[in-house]
Parts: sequence; C-alpha cells; structure tokens
Amino acid sequence: MNSPFPPNSLPPPPPVPGSSPVPVPVPVPVPVPVPSVSSPQPVVAAASGLTGTAMMLDQIRAQVRRVFAGQDEVVDQVLATLIAGGHILLEGKPGLGKTHLVLALAQTFGGQFGRIQFTPDLMPSDVTGHSLYDMANQRFEIRKGPVFANLLLADEINRAPAKTQSALLEVMQEAQVTIDGKSLPLDLPFMTIATQNPIEQEGTYPLPEAQLDRFLMKVALDYPQAPYEEWIVAAVASGESGRGLRPDVVERVCLPGNILQAQRDVASVQAVPEVVSYAVRIARATRTAQGIALGAGTRGAIGLVRVAKAYAVMQGRDYITPHDVKRAVLPVLRHRVQLAPELVISGDTVDGVLQSILDTVEAPRG
Repeated sequence: MNSPFPPNSLPPPPPVPGSSPVPVPVPVPVPVPVPSVSSPQPVVAAASGLTGTAMMLDQIRAQVRRVFAGQDEVVDQVLATLIAGGHILLEGKPGLGKTHLVLALAQTFGGQFGRIQFTPDLMPSDVTGHSLYDMANQRFEIRKGPVFANLLLADEINRAPAKTQSALLEVMQEAQVTIDGKSLPLDLPFMTIATQNPIEQEGTYPLPEAQLDRFLMKVALDYPQAPYEEWIVAAVASGESGRGLRPDVVERVCLPGNILQAQRDVASVQAVPEVVSYAVRIARATRTAQGIALGAGTRGAIGLVRVAKAYAVMQGRDYITPHDVKRAVLPVLRHRVQLAPELVISGDTVDGVLQSILDTVEAPRG
C-alpha cells in the first residue's frame, strides 16, 4: 500500500477538537539547493542582516523537520541554544530520535559531529584527548578527543563519574582543551547536547546543581503525536534494515561562518530595561516562592534574556518582547530550581510550579 505522504514530507497535524475530522495538510518543505563543497557562498546570501539570518534559520528548521518530525518546539529550542552560544541538556526516553536531531542539525551547516557514549568506566582523556609517544619520531603527539567537533552529542552524561563529567563541562565553559599543559581551542561554533534518560536512575551519577547551571536549556523530549509517529514508523520501515529515514538526506543550508554571524546578531539584539527587569523578577520570584527549596540564580535571568534574543532573531526582530521571555521560562529555569520534598510527594512538577510563578509576575506593557 502506498504511503499517503510524499517522500520526505511531513504528516498532517492531528485535528483540533470540535473541528472537522479531516486533517489540514502541512506544506511539504521545499528542498534547499546544496552548495558545492568548494563553494564559499552560503545558500542564503541573497538576503543580509536580520532578514537573511531569519530566512537561514527557517531553512535550517525545514531541513531538520525532514527527519525529525512532530517536535517543532524542540527544534526551535535547540536552534535558539545554538545561536545563543549555549549548551543544552536533552531529557527524553530512548528511541525518540535525539541522535537524528543532532546529525541533521550538523548537516544543515556542514559542521563536524562528535558523539560520546558515557559509561561508568569512561575517563576524562577519552573525552578531551591525550598525548601519545610516537616511537618512530621519538616525540609525543596529541590525539584529539571527540570534543573537537561543532556539535557534540554527550549521550547519557549521567552514567559517567563526576571527574569525567567535569572534564566535559570545563570544555563547554572555556571552549578549549588543555592537554599536557598545551591549550587547544575548539572550532566554532561549538555546542554540546547532553542527554539523560529520565526513567533509569540506577547506577547513574546525577549532575550537581552547579554543573546543571552551565546548560542554557533543559529540553523535555516527549513522544510525537500519533499522525507524526505513524509517518515516522512508515518512513523508517521503508528502508533496508530499518534505515529509511537517514539524516544524510538533509541538505546543507549554510556554512559554520553563517552560524557565527547569527550568534553576533543575537548579541546585538536590543533588550530594553523593562523587559530585562521582567526576566530578573521572574528569576527572583523562584527564590521566594512556596514549595521551592532552591531558586534560580543570576545566571538563570541571564539565560532568559539570551534565549529571548535568540527567539527574536529567529523571527527577524532586533528587539525582545515579554512574550520571548515567557517562552524561554520553562526550558531555561526547569533545571535551575529544586522543589521542596512536600511538593514532590504531592505530585507537583517543576514546570507546573514555574508556570504558576509566571502567572503571578506582571509583564511590562507597551
């Protein structure tokens, strides 16, 4: 039986309750021309400034959705973290396409992809690299580790001991690696996407709060809606050995230099004092709210403004709004606060408490 969806297209969204049961089809993403390997010009060079950056990000989003469907908000959050110059903690059950997401994103700008499977016996040198004595040349040579990439997938980071976790977090903070006293800078842009399994906790080493705070966002990855899941199953099963949905079908949209320019665009976005004050008041409210044992620090408020700027650039704006800050609250703050034991026992969630705090902090008008 033929598939109801064209190859590499997206399934229709589920019907809205109370509306017609016939789903409205989603437009098929238009393939973006791929530049040749030797071409120095990005595809989106026709437009410049924030308009060109927003167009480029739209094309990246469309390409990623070709292999990672039904998770539009997750794609936006990962993309916002990339252009904000941060790192992301991705929490979700196995088999939801986290590796596909990172591979597809790297493919869109021709970036290098690295992956580390964290295990209890993983050593810091397995992450950063080490020096090895070359008998033939009678000298030490540096063997770079997998962190020397543009996008690094740190799979199940909480399965490695604290010493190995700290080695990666130092790389994230400094964007360089020190091996035998020699500092080696990483190629930019650089972003770490660390994953955790929220189900299995036995034999794991939970990240301490000080290290969790280094991640700009914590994104919760859930199951896609039924129409998208059906399309994914059909697409994957249509290929040999269950490989019908491959990230290598994603086409290159731009170059790493364009991502760096997008990061500069984010830094130049205007943040008026009223909106900055709004972000600070939200962070401060988490420190005094009932039921929260540990509130967000100053880095949390900084993260709100950084992500709000990224959302503004993705929409082609050079200023942030209170709505940008509201959209950033859950992914930016959910790993920076701890609930009191009585709330955990009663079944309350961090997201629910943060949403109630957000409802009580008045947003600026104008």
